[in-house]
Amino acid sequence: MTARLAKLAAAGYLAPLARQIGSLGGCARPIRMTGHRTRLDTVTGQILGHLESRHLPAGELLVRCGNRRTTRCRACSTLYRYDTYQLIAAGLRGGKTVPTTVSTHPRVFATLTAPGFGPVHNQPGTTPCTCGTRHADTDPLLGTPLNPQRYDYTGAVLWNAHAPALWARFTTHLRREIANAAGLTQRTLRHHATLSYAKVAEYQKRGQIHFHTVIRIDGPTGPTSTPPTWATTDLLDHSVRAAANRTRVQHQHPSKAGEADPAQPPVPTVFRFGRQIDVRAIRSADFTGAGPVTDRHVAAYIAKYATKGAETTTGTLDRRLRFLAELAQHDLTDHARRMIHAAWHLGARPEHAHLRLRQWAHMLGFRGHFSTRTRHYSTTLTHLRAERTAWRTRQPETAAPTPTDPPLAGRHSGQERASEGQPVTDRDGDRDDLIAGHTDLGPGHGAGHRAKDGRRGATDTTLVISHWQYVGTGLLPELAHLADLLATPPRPRPEQPSRPRHAQRSGDRAGHCTDPLTTAVQTGAIA
Repeated sequence: MTARLAKLAAAGYLAPLARQIGSLGGCARPIRMTGHRTRLDTVTGQILGHLESRHLPAGELLVRCGNRRTTRCRACSTLYRYDTYQLIAAGLRGGKTVPTTVSTHPRVFATLTAPGFGPVHNQPGTTPCTCGTRHADTDPLLGTPLNPQRYDYTGAVLWNAHAPALWARFTTHLRREIANAAGLTQRTLRHHATLSYAKVAEYQKRGQIHFHTVIRIDGPTGPTSTPPTWATTDLLDHSVRAAANRTRVQHQHPSKAGEADPAQPPVPTVFRFGRQIDVRAIRSADFTGAGPVTDRHVAAYIAKYATKGAETTTGTLDRRLRFLAELAQHDLTDHARRMIHAAWHLGARPEHAHLRLRQWAHMLGFRGHFSTRTRHYSTTLTHLRAERTAWRTRQPETAAPTPTDPPLAGRHSGQERASEGQPVTDRDGDRDDLIAGHTDLGPGHGAGHRAKDGRRGATDTTLVISHWQYVGTGLLPELAHLADLLATPPRPRPEQPSRPRHAQRSGDRAGHCTDPLTTAVQTGAIA
């Protein structure tokens, strides 16, 4: 591998390859495509630029995978978490096309949990667990049943499957409760106020879904209008609790655990939220220590769970199962394995066919969206990514010309560059992380129209004709090794006695590479 990189460095291909891989921002599984793109001026018919994938350093176009899962790609997951933070924060204090007056509107942060399906190991505060021990935060027993044989795995899986319907029913009841508290009908409520919210689904350690949501009351036209005087935080608090208590979803299933008896009518099962419903008013836009819940606190809290699935909390799978026998290849906890088995076997029953439990067995039966919002809450992830792309295209192009004869074509790798666990904020220092690797085609890919000031851009009269074909996922071993070297911080060099100036110059004339990028990569490869 070192000899191949040395050969690429000698041919002058190493620096362009490093720039193209660096434009991915540390994506663990970039998407590989081949094709071409042409920019035309629709007025004059002039070709403003043409790009072919075979002219790129890797011989193919490499695009970030954009996966939100931490276990699949930490770099893209971190970027998704940052974008979610900006989306939630904009709906709380303004910005990103949202007026700052929304910070004065009534808003609450609510958590809706699942009911219990059997006693589990937990941390009940100052008292020990039911088992008699005090569990640490990292104890793998947390969330697992005290008696797995008596735990209601069927009810737990079916509740997860009905959680999306419960949330939809909750939003309907919430509008009814607000209208009732204001002395209005649900039809006339829209002429006085608008309900805006954003929610994210999170897995508890016992494998059950619960929802974190930010709920806000706006005026009749959305965040740009003032809410009515009767719209207060207390009214919203009362309405959320009342709606959660009223929400019910029914599902038909046989009265016994075995096969359905055609002579017996099906017994309806009612699903509802748990008794633990937490509603907190959002009072301030800044941190206040032990004071009220703040905008930044809520935005960071929701963004943290937007990139975590069942595989992060309960140790299950991050991809679908084709056969149940595949579980033998994975190291799972007994509780997670039982949940997946229950979902798989329930999916074979005709009365549960519409829930597609086998397709979502790896998610413990949950098949809803992890992050949703209303149209008037704030901006969208698409808008945030478009702004990032526009900002990058306005920057001067600093990448050197790439060779026209690429040495090799890329396949996907498992390199991970971005780290998890960093605080999610909107500080100026996080700007580089947000824009990393999200240009139109990335550094080294640009071949389009350039303005007189050297910046890339397009006008309303520019027509883009492109054809891209999916090839695969990953990098060749050479590129994967190069990506690992770029992600590894350089080792500190031991201090050496200084040489005379003439000795240093003679060493430079002896053919040593002076390119800092190539030198760092060669040093890491040799080490």
